[in-house]
Amino acid sequence: MKFHHEFILKENNGSNFVFESNDNLVRLDFFSTTFRVAIYKKGEDLFPTFSVCPDDKMPLNGRNKLSSAGFFCVNPEFIENKSEFIFEFDNKRIIIKKLNFEISYFENDVLLFKDREVLAYNFDGEFRNGSIHYLTREEDEEIFGLGDKTGNVNKNKQSFKLSTSDSMGFDARSSDPLYKHIPFFICRNKVGSYGIYYDTYSQGEFNFGREINNYYNPFKYFRCDEEALVYYVFFGSVAEILNKFASIRGHDFFPQKRTLSYCGSTMSFTDAPNSEELLNEFVKKCDDYHIKCGGFYLSSGYTQIGEKRYVFHWNKDKIKSPEKLAKFFASKKIEFLPNVKPCFLTDHPMYDEIAKRGWFLKYSNGEPAIFPFWSGNGSYLDFTNVEAAHFWTECVKRELVDRGYLNTRNDNNEYDIQDEDVFADGFGHKIKAKLIRPLFSYLMTRASLEAQKNDVRKVAVSRSGIVGTGRIASTWTGDNRTSFEDFRYNHKMAMTMSLSGIYNFGQDLGGFSGERPNKELFLRWIQYGVFTPRFVLHSWNNDGSSTMPRLYPEEKETVQKLFNLREELIPYLYNEVYRSTQDNNPIIYPLFLKHDGYDVESDAFYFGNSIISLPVFDEGKDEVEIDLPSTNGNWYLKNENVKGHIKAKCTIHDEPIYFVKGGSIILRNDEFVIYPLDNGIFECEYFLDDGKSNLDDNYHEIIKFKVECNEKQIKVEYSSKSKIKIKLVDYKNRDFVIKN
Repeated sequence: MKFHHEFILKENNGSNFVFESNDNLVRLDFFSTTFRVAIYKKGEDLFPTFSVCPDDKMPLNGRNKLSSAGFFCVNPEFIENKSEFIFEFDNKRIIIKKLNFEISYFENDVLLFKDREVLAYNFDGEFRNGSIHYLTREEDEEIFGLGDKTGNVNKNKQSFKLSTSDSMGFDARSSDPLYKHIPFFICRNKVGSYGIYYDTYSQGEFNFGREINNYYNPFKYFRCDEEALVYYVFFGSVAEILNKFASIRGHDFFPQKRTLSYCGSTMSFTDAPNSEELLNEFVKKCDDYHIKCGGFYLSSGYTQIGEKRYVFHWNKDKIKSPEKLAKFFASKKIEFLPNVKPCFLTDHPMYDEIAKRGWFLKYSNGEPAIFPFWSGNGSYLDFTNVEAAHFWTECVKRELVDRGYLNTRNDNNEYDIQDEDVFADGFGHKIKAKLIRPLFSYLMTRASLEAQKNDVRKVAVSRSGIVGTGRIASTWTGDNRTSFEDFRYNHKMAMTMSLSGIYNFGQDLGGFSGERPNKELFLRWIQYGVFTPRFVLHSWNNDGSSTMPRLYPEEKETVQKLFNLREELIPYLYNEVYRSTQDNNPIIYPLFLKHDGYDVESDAFYFGNSIISLPVFDEGKDEVEIDLPSTNGNWYLKNENVKGHIKAKCTIHDEPIYFVKGGSIILRNDEFVIYPLDNGIFECEYFLDDGKSNLDDNYHEIIKFKVECNEKQIKVEYSSKSKIKIKLVDYKNRDFVIKN
């Protein structure tokens, strides 16, 4: 009967339970960090997940979506009465009504949230096709997450598409969707916080109160095209929920240190007929500015035939010897990240051979599916076909890695597929391609990585991404727009991405699309970028100019100062990135994550665990202010002790404003700088290595510090294989004692 589904208990396995109603099955799994709900039909095969990976072991063809491997299972206390199933564990109680399986979540005997009354799920087509999950909502609750979503950090009362799009020149205040597929959000209400992750690659929608229906109490909902619904529920503070979610998607990869230095990039160089000349000039300009450059993003113009782009084709008119160019850049310790795209135009030299082998996505009649792509028509490679993925790996190896182009920038991989009649191999289980669109970006990046050498840590970047992409690649916010408003909202996007479990990322500093940034915006964006994991200026300016460090030659001294500050902070950032890969906590994040009650829309943000950055986002403004959060220690601004409400001058020619937390150690200029407490003891660790070796090669060291502070003395104890330099910043002129 529609709107009336009575469930009975079918299996009780201690930590997992199965319930049924006609042909509907619901499975519950209880883990130490999360609670999983799976709703599906009898006999239905669930497509595997490539996102949930708590044991950091992801099979080539994915992981069973209902696997418990890597989780710590717990057995809740279970009670069944006439109308309900009741589960109790820790301080939680979950009550499920047998009618329509309505779930309520209680924390310390207070209702935290619940499914919407009457009917919360699409058991029998009551809410069209696909899956839906209706939940209660409160008027003033706060919503965080969903990946690279635009607008404010708090997403309450908004709605968003779950999809991916090649959205060049997007409006950072309102455009939707963008490049990432992250169906995870955190809700904080007057009782507490909870998070939900929906394990699906299908398109859908999140509605956080924008829709109102008089027949129901206030609600929010998630809808997707996939018929089965598998989701995870997390409890705790916002920070704890974020950490638990990040833990189940697996640890992020640890990048090479050089990737944190400035990386050059522009569309105009490789689009120009004299590409090689411009690229060589770039290296000379870096030398002239005394700028350390760790990489260069080689845009797709190097693949051109006429006006079109042909992946794996080298335009020898522009770059006569790719090998010679790579060797020259490598001699300057600059590694290329060439752009690769997963779509082969129909007149690509390799198109017919790929089509013959059946490696493209196909229509139901077996013909290659064709889509508009970069001023032409083309077909997407099917990375769920193992042979096609291997072909891609061999192309990356032959055309790029073997020529000296060791890393890849996986671009334009949003797979713009809406057609129901397009199918993927699905690792031997045919599936509609539109149901797994964003997964192709992950599989593409994985296939690119397979071509890289194993003697050092591998490096890849991917524009599109799913939950779990961070295990293999970093990312960026895509083709942003050049304006002060977009600058501010790009920052809000950054905070949103961090609150979504995306940690190693950055922006195209200065803006990618539109007019060249004016001098003020150019310098402000660099000031900001100093405190983000990815430090890349990239552009496709309307006037043909390139947003490079030399964009305003008269500001050479200011640019040098900012780039030097970035380089000075890289040892600290590198340690914070390592920490993030180990503890699954973000690298940059909003202050409220650590300081409850702080404004969620604040301009200030944490850069690692010891530095607060306070950028200038407003045109014409040269002063910033902040209420510094209370901590057990104090704060340092330019080595001066500060606290409380601070106003500080910051012109476009100044060093950006940032605060170092008392009770911290910052490695800068080969010195460990101690920022002491007034009183108390603190400990910290620093990771040191050669910046590139695999961790299991044992070329690293972790230095452990213990610092005791009182009114008269600062005592530092540390353990290290080698002699190190230690410097003290102390406004009290206390005695300084070092013990190894």
